Amino acid sequence: METVETDVSAVEFRNAMARVCAPVNVVTTNGPAGRGGFTATAMCSVTDQPPTLLVCMNAGSAQSAMFIENRRFCVNVLTQEHRDLASLFAGGEKSMEARYAAADWVDLKSGNKALADAIVSCDCRLVDARLVGTHNIFIGEVDEIRSRRDGHALLYFDRNFVHVPTQAGSFGG
Repeated sequence: METVETDVSAVEFRNAMARVCAPVNVVTTNGPAGRGGFTATAMCSVTDQPPTLLVCMNAGSAQSAMFIENRRFCVNVLTQEHRDLASLFAGGEKSMEARYAAADWVDLKSGNKALADAIVSCDCRLVDARLVGTHNIFIGEVDEIRSRRDGHALLYFDRNFVHVPTQAGSFGG
């Protein structure tokens, strides 16, 4: 792969991306390589035919190989009430057992765990993993969705968890 020189520094780029608001997710895996999980804001839909998501994970993470070997991941979209859980899965707690003990989980058909009270949980089969710079991009086809109608998403903006109150009827002015 050819490297292209840029005038944008890594620090400048990270500072710019900190100004982009994103939902906070706990991404889990469970399989032959073990049980893992991390907090991610780099997640988005790719296509709806077939339903597909992408998640980015630091390739230097000790869990990176586990996610690839398990070939499964579950994206759990967090609510404001999950702020502490997000911090635990972001590395505030090293023990995976303690991370999982901090919340209630539901067993999925695949063997993955979904956060019982997540706004949405999408259980995915890993169909592609690509290394781009310092991160792996995991592409997953969604095999199962759990969702609820209430709750407000936990958001991350300017390196902080934030709350954006919703107002009925305010969309579009």
